Amino acid sequence: MIHCWRLDDGRQTLVLASRRDRLPECVYWGAPLPATEDLTTLLAAHAIDITGGMLDENADLSISPEAVRSFPGQPGLILRDRAGTPLLPKFCLAGATETAGRLELTYEDAGNGLVYLAEFVTDSDTRMITLSAEIRSSAPVHLHWMAAPVLPGPQLSDEMIDVAGRWCGEFQLNRTPWSPGMRYRENRTGRTGHEHFPGLLVPCRGATNTQGEVYGFHYGWSGGHRMIAEELPDGRRQIQFGHAVRMETVPGTQFRTAPLYITYSSDGLNGCAVAFQRHLRDRIVRLPQPERPRPVHYNCWEAVYFDHQLPVLMDIAARAAALGAERFVLDDGWFGQRDDDTRSLSDWQVDPRKYPDGLNPLIGHVHGLGMTFGLWFEPEMINPDSDIHRAHPDWALGAQDQTLGRQQKALNMALPEVRDFLFDRMAAILTDHEIDYVKWDHNRVLPMPDAAQTRGSYALIDRLRAAFPEVEIESCASGGGRIDFGILARTHRVWLSDSNDALERLRIQHDAALFLPASVTGSHVGPRRCHTSGRHLDISFRAWVAAQRHMGFEMDPRELDDREAAVLTEVTRWWKANRDWMLAADILRLDSADPAVLAEQQLARDQGRFVVFAGKGATSAQIVPRPLRLTRLDPAASYRVELINRQNAPGLSRGMPALKSGPVTLSGTYLMHHGLTLPWSFPETMWVVEGMRL
Repeated sequence: MIHCWRLDDGRQTLVLASRRDRLPECVYWGAPLPATEDLTTLLAAHAIDITGGMLDENADLSISPEAVRSFPGQPGLILRDRAGTPLLPKFCLAGATETAGRLELTYEDAGNGLVYLAEFVTDSDTRMITLSAEIRSSAPVHLHWMAAPVLPGPQLSDEMIDVAGRWCGEFQLNRTPWSPGMRYRENRTGRTGHEHFPGLLVPCRGATNTQGEVYGFHYGWSGGHRMIAEELPDGRRQIQFGHAVRMETVPGTQFRTAPLYITYSSDGLNGCAVAFQRHLRDRIVRLPQPERPRPVHYNCWEAVYFDHQLPVLMDIAARAAALGAERFVLDDGWFGQRDDDTRSLSDWQVDPRKYPDGLNPLIGHVHGLGMTFGLWFEPEMINPDSDIHRAHPDWALGAQDQTLGRQQKALNMALPEVRDFLFDRMAAILTDHEIDYVKWDHNRVLPMPDAAQTRGSYALIDRLRAAFPEVEIESCASGGGRIDFGILARTHRVWLSDSNDALERLRIQHDAALFLPASVTGSHVGPRRCHTSGRHLDISFRAWVAAQRHMGFEMDPRELDDREAAVLTEVTRWWKANRDWMLAADILRLDSADPAVLAEQQLARDQGRFVVFAGKGATSAQIVPRPLRLTRLDPAASYRVELINRQNAPGLSRGMPALKSGPVTLSGTYLMHHGLTLPWSFPETMWVVEGMRL
């Protein structure tokens, strides 16, 4: 008996097929197949040969490879019974349900009392396929590992791109060659992590940002993941994603993976990036007031740190509003006895020493300036030097003598009493004050990975969202330590990095755009001297880097001189005038001929306009700029193109390229096959080019 299923979304086709009621394998994933394609023939054509030194039949590289069927690589499911004895499942088809854009498969192993379910959902607008798997058991079992439905890796690929990073250096791309054996990455920090973003891009030979075939993966889970990219001895390749191993600490009868988001692109990395950006923005993030423009954001952290003085904060708020800010966020230091980072986490009550009349005088002042008000929390953490830890030391996760992180422990979010306490304290603050926004931080890794911790955190956020549906939430974890589609199903914005160094953020934002749209990616204008790098950068560069994403400020506005204030006000005004279309635009990474230039093109959904940001991070090897090719334009259309900050050209730019003197009209063909000829510039500067289709 042969079973075949196909899923289509207009840009890609995924075909699953199996023999003799076994778990299916993916026999095709790529460019759309003709509707007339015979899937049974395709299954036969997919089979590989057998030669000496092999078994008499190749084991299926199925959606959950089974060790019991002599599969030579990593299995998709590892279980033990309550006594610790390994189980070796052998699943057989029990049912399949197909509806528009959805396939649900049910398989049974009657001997072990197990049921395996797999789900595949397509989205013809975002070009994303969402996969998940579930295991059910008639008796409690220990789960060691369960992969979301497993997919083959492309054969015409020489390397894979995964994502590493660190604090203030998130979204670093690694290129690893395929070779026999495994590329194994596992995050066991208990959160998404700076170090192991759960994403993978597999380019086929010759792919770039703008051309070639690429396969994209993202595992939407905030609690630590495992990725396996394995080349088997017979040359086949498999890609697995799931929770980090041994995250389920107690036996159970039902376990489910997080969603695995996959997409195929025929136009380079950008095809995957646009699918991830659109799916996150249009399907996952749910803004309380989607019709409201995204406000220019001001955060006071790098202006005052823990030194909260009401007159100073009121003065800073007034200056931020004058620069164009529309939201004011009061960061760490407003509660308990919080004079530094060693005390009071979990004591979520307003500090009467700093705020003798509570927070409402500051909130009223902020509202009077025309801004909304946001407040910082770090709900999942506790300091040993806090009233709550002294009353409930048993609420802390992990051993009493554990190594602290930032002088704090994590609360055990699996405990209902902990979640109830946090909800009550936070709800009291949100009820008594007109608060529009919560910055939700997470500043240490967990003492051990535990899926129940992540589920508990999700439950608390969900409960608060239900009680306060108008409050927006930002996911921050020492910057970019908790960014994934799981947390963004519950929040609305991410703080991409604690680094306000515009040069570093230029690269971080550029690489994060492979998965994240501008609308959720916070980017702030930092101080003249960056607090994390010590680097001094001009206000124009700092402002334009922030204007590439959801713009904000995070500096002491009292340090600005008249020129800096004027430049920042001007760039902010430009961002406000363009934010409605830009925050719904596709971010397209450009293939720059000059390695010193990181460039992107933000293209409106109707393709009628675009803006190009060309940031120069270092000194170029050649004397004058190389042309910068654009992408995804109409070859036959004409575009009015203008370098809007041409007044920034330095004295060493002595020639007169056309863009330096005013707008020019060029064809899409010219812009894509020759490119923009920009003036010469210093490192650590940005050219900004607007384009309008005529």
